Order: sequence, then structure tokens, then C-alpha cells
Amino acid sequence: MTQQLIHHRSLWVERLGRFGYVSKGVVYGIVGLLAAQAAFGTGGKTTDTQGALQTIVNQPFGKFLLTLVAIGLIGYVIWRFVQAIKDPENKGSDAKGLAVRIGYAFNGLIYASLALSAVQIAMGTGSGKNSSDSTEDWTARLLSQPFGQWLVGTVGVLIIALGFYQFYQAFSGKFRKELNLTELSNTEAKWLMRISRFGLAARGVVFCIIGWFLIEAARQSNASAAGGLDEALQTLAQQPNGAWLLGIVALGLVAYGIYTIMQARYRRLVNV
Repeated sequence: MTQQLIHHRSLWVERLGRFGYVSKGVVYGIVGLLAAQAAFGTGGKTTDTQGALQTIVNQPFGKFLLTLVAIGLIGYVIWRFVQAIKDPENKGSDAKGLAVRIGYAFNGLIYASLALSAVQIAMGTGSGKNSSDSTEDWTARLLSQPFGQWLVGTVGVLIIALGFYQFYQAFSGKFRKELNLTELSNTEAKWLMRISRFGLAARGVVFCIIGWFLIEAARQSNASAAGGLDEALQTLAQQPNGAWLLGIVALGLVAYGIYTIMQARYRRLVNV
């Protein structure tokens, strides 16, 4: 009986985790699609994950759709904490393993905030504060602490390092080990890998820009210099050939959304 309960609970954690990957992919896909439309002059706008939630709720049956996304994001948060605490992927307890598991927990906290926003928007109680305001708020709080500039600068360096890790994942292709692609033909698997690599590289670009914003905020001791995903996309648009740069990264974010949704189907979620 106990084994059945454990198996039943594990099955639900796995289902929530997979549903969570779908919700995360939908959010990134919407951000990328809106930015691509802005880049190619067919409407749209640069926005962030909060803006994606607002876009969903403004659609027909938007509250119902956003409620589903919120449930999925909560599932993703639960899965991230399971990864951090129970270590189903056997990352271990050495320095490298603990760093990865702490990263899972931190990622879970970030998406917990997004899930809360989704719930608030769906219920009509959202504050209307976008994530760039939130970024400025916590940057200001950090700057007000002892050694605040060093703290903010360190966070910026860590985010840039995370961006380079995305590049490493993209070019090494090691993430394939996490996916069970045996059901796909060689051609389908190759295309999935190409899309995934493109998506991871685009996300790496965005992380590097966000990290640079934080380093500048630390250097200037000015929280308003910090920025999130929306500001990163706007910065790309303002460069020479900005429409092309924005368009490429925007399509990359769509690709990242597809990669994340594919994880819902093909990722190995073992020993939950």
C-alpha cells in the first residue's frame, strides 16, 4: 500500500513537472513572438514574462487559459524544488552537485514569483507592476545594504556566467542526454536539436545583457540602470541593424519555448 502511495505521488509530481515545462514554454514563446512581430513591423512589442501573462489574459477565454498556465507554473516550481531537495537526477552532494541543486531552488523561487503573478492576474488582483519595476526594486534594496554595489555587481556577473552556460549547453549539445528521443527519426531529432541550440543561444544573449545592466547599476550605484527581459530586447532593437538583431533573438526565444515544451514530452524525469 505504501509503495502504491509513493508511486502515485511520484506520478503526480512527474505530471506537474511536465505540465510546468509546457507553461514555461508557452510564456517564452509569447515573449519571442511579440518581439518578432515588433522587429518585422507586423505589430507586437518587446515585453517580458509578465507581459506574456497579460497577453494571455486578454485573449478569448483568457482567464481560463491563464489559470492553466498558472497551474503549470506551480507544477514547474514544485518540480524544481524536488530536483533541489530529493535529487532525482543524482547530481550529488559535492560542490558541483550542490551548486546545480541550489540553482534549481533559485530557479524555483523565480518561477514561484511568476506563478503568483499569473494567479493574481487571472483573479483580477494583479498589481500591474511589471518585472522591470521588480528588478529595480530588489536592485535598490541590495544597493542599500552594506557592500550593496558589490552584491549587485556579483549578481550581474553570476547572470552573465549563466548566459555563458546557456552558450555552452547550446554548442556542446550535452542537454540531449536529458532527453529520450528514441521515438523520433534521425531527421526529427536533428531538427529538435537545432531548434534547442538556437533557443539556448538566444537565451544566453538575453542573460548576458541583463547581467551587464546589473553591473552598470552597481558601478553607478543607480537601481534604475538595472533592467530585465523587456529592456534587453529594447537594447537589441536600438543597435545598428537593431531590427535584425531583435528579430533573430526573438525567434530564438520562440525556439527556446519550443525546446521547453519538447522537454515536457521527452525529458527524462527519473526516480521522482
